[in-house]
Amino acid sequence: MEVERLFHSLPVFWNQWACTGFNPWVRSKQVYVASISLLLNYIIDHWRKNLPVLAESHRVYAIDLIGYGYSDKPDPQKLQVKNFYTFETWASQLNDFCKEIVKDEVFFACNSIGGLVGLQAAVMDPLICKGIILLNISLRMLHIKKQPWYGRPLIKSFQSVLRNTALGKLFFKAVATPDSVRNILCQCYYDTSQVTDELVQIILQPGLDPGAADVFLEFICYSEGPLPEELLPLVKCPLLVGWGDKDPWEPIDLGRAYAEFDCVEEFVVLPNVGHCPQMELM
Repeated sequence: MEVERLFHSLPVFWNQWACTGFNPWVRSKQVYVASISLLLNYIIDHWRKNLPVLAESHRVYAIDLIGYGYSDKPDPQKLQVKNFYTFETWASQLNDFCKEIVKDEVFFACNSIGGLVGLQAAVMDPLICKGIILLNISLRMLHIKKQPWYGRPLIKSFQSVLRNTALGKLFFKAVATPDSVRNILCQCYYDTSQVTDELVQIILQPGLDPGAADVFLEFICYSEGPLPEELLPLVKCPLLVGWGDKDPWEPIDLGRAYAEFDCVEEFVVLPNVGHCPQMELM
């Protein structure tokens, strides 16, 4: 597609992010036009259809969160912190990027887990974010607070096994294959014809980088941290929430509850698309 060809032609920028005593490299793509938006998911490529179009009338940035895409993947076991790959870490990365690279107020457009990062960033530094668009934000259904009390010790034990034994690496090895990635994508895309070989490779390749398995295991064992319903009352800027009504992971019937928060100005149903509306609607 022409729009994807334009995306791949955009220059890649690398900047170092000073955090916790080291300076990991972060990948971003940026296009300079007029007003400013920052597109947020795990990796830039989730916005490859949108970035060139938005760049026709906006100054747009997209970044790989630390640990994902082609940004650096510091080994969490070697860092002097209890948990590194958290929403607070990524929100700090986002706000620092805005201060050091964008140097202006921004709008955040966020999908899935990126929505938690955008909300957390807006709460941590309200002066940076002018507004947020949330697309199928993660409901965090596996959060420890959403599990029955009797199941919580079992979850903790299972997470410890994944983190601290060879079982975790074996699990990652089974997931990080073209067939597994394709099957996962076919779950979250309502229009499965868009799950092409190219898309599978775009998602898979960064996961084959050194350190990717450790990041993956660290995050899937992260069942604490903030929930959307805890962050939304703290957000000071206006929000628009969009929801693909065929999302099997984040059911729209649960998502509709977010329309009741004061900061949410509009809840938009996006018909016949799944978990990643920004990819299926283009």
